[in-house]
Amino acid sequence: MLVRGLLAGLLAGLAAGVVAFFLGEPHIEAAIALEEHASHDHGAHGGHSHGDDALVSRTGQQVGLFLATGFAGMSLGVLYASVLYAVRRHSRLSGPALALVAAGLGWAAIAAVPFVKYPANPPAVGVPETIDQRTLLWVAAVLLGLVAVTAAVALARALPAETSLTSRIVASLAVFLAVVCVGYLALPHINDVGEDFPATLLWEFRMASLATQASLWLVLGLAFAWLTERFDRRFAAQTVGVR
Repeated sequence: MLVRGLLAGLLAGLAAGVVAFFLGEPHIEAAIALEEHASHDHGAHGGHSHGDDALVSRTGQQVGLFLATGFAGMSLGVLYASVLYAVRRHSRLSGPALALVAAGLGWAAIAAVPFVKYPANPPAVGVPETIDQRTLLWVAAVLLGLVAVTAAVALARALPAETSLTSRIVASLAVFLAVVCVGYLALPHINDVGEDFPATLLWEFRMASLATQASLWLVLGLAFAWLTERFDRRFAAQTVGVR
């Protein structure tokens, strides 16, 4: 399962890198251009520009994007496979179906819940002095998502066996939303977006970020389900051959 997780995670990471490159990079370039323009204007009034102080060039960053998403996908794949290994004996779902459900729940907990509360921002947005606070709040939002998903799954399992699938889904979704709403109210609101930053660029960047996360989890679930189905078929064929 860990090998399957590594392979599925690598495919998912590379797919996410492709989506990020074609959808996100144009908006990052536009945001960097705004940042450099603001730096030059500041330099003209006695400050200095930071445009030439980057430790890694933009070309290096773009190449490193695929390396980063590939390694991140593999790491996520190992964690994903470990969770599936732990829960598969407590689920009535088949291996491929469980893989797809787990990917959907993982996306909801780790990507969707934090995104709604603290959406991604492009360069030129955000105060450097608050980066530690924003990072910790994002981690708190991830934990909130995990707690909400865990509560929803626990309720679904606790309901009587005669409960219909529709009722089970509605009840689980209600618990999930209730936990998330309470958490959102408890977490502080942060808005570092300047009034002069283009709203269209901000929206398009955030949608590209959401699409990148969605592609990561979608490919991870599909690839792992496909690999699991192939493994099950091969195992079944070997079992029949032995008999």
